[in-house]
Amino acid sequence: MPVYTKREYSIVTGFFAQDDPDADAVAIGALPPRFGLLDDSADRWDRFKARIKELNAAAAPGTQYKVYFFARHGQGFHNVGEAKYGTKAWDEYWSKLDSDGELVWGPDPELTSVGLGQARAAREAWRTERASGIPLPERHYASPLQRALRTFQETFVGADFLDGPPIRCTILENLREESGEHTCDKRSPRGVIAQKFPPPIYDFEEGFSEEDTFWKPDVRETKAHVTERAVQVFDRIFSLDKETYLCISAHSGIINGFLRAMGRPGYPLVTGGVLPLVIKAVDVQLTQSWAPSVPELW
Repeated sequence: MPVYTKREYSIVTGFFAQDDPDADAVAIGALPPRFGLLDDSADRWDRFKARIKELNAAAAPGTQYKVYFFARHGQGFHNVGEAKYGTKAWDEYWSKLDSDGELVWGPDPELTSVGLGQARAAREAWRTERASGIPLPERHYASPLQRALRTFQETFVGADFLDGPPIRCTILENLREESGEHTCDKRSPRGVIAQKFPPPIYDFEEGFSEEDTFWKPDVRETKAHVTERAVQVFDRIFSLDKETYLCISAHSGIINGFLRAMGRPGYPLVTGGVLPLVIKAVDVQLTQSWAPSVPELW
């Protein structure tokens, strides 16, 4: 009888205000003190790191714990466009255009001045908590869309709180926003991205294409497929990365895909916000009654 191995993911609660399933995102805000860590003691981050180390040391075979900092990009010109026209008109009409003659939001818009300020506010939040011993991300991953890459850059690149090896960021196609129809979600060609975000800081995953073959002009990606993309990123990281602390610079759609993959309701993370979570991964063996499947894309 064939046996399949899959990984199940869940959120470990009790560490951050945001990990409560009933958390009020509006009350918590984009960048709460201590990034939402409930422990407010002077040695809070040392205690946190010790607890994560204990969890991994005591974990059964096939079980891992990692800490993810999900960072949503700062405000982009598409966010201004949606606010200007309202979500209904945006989804039905304006999002399918590149511009309204005043604002340009497609394809692949950059951050506004407000968005740049939000990314720099995240940098200050990291600097503040670094003084109290927050563990820095050991690996960074980002969406290929410019607004996410620019947010990573403004938050981390050249920051005076960094130590250790030079900072690197791997660009993953699967970390892009919910795709299709909206021109803001069509990415730039690989060559353009590489010119704006060059090595050695930035590198592309293997097989990253020159042109955006994923985005479709006439069909919106399903949320089921966004969730499947999130699972594929989880699988990659938990299979290949030995590091415990990671940062993902991306978008609300894919961040909520990660949450759905863990059976959690959506979290309305605002632009420039950071959502920290302790995530547990467990290898589960299943018989032939289960087989992996990929949901309908579009």
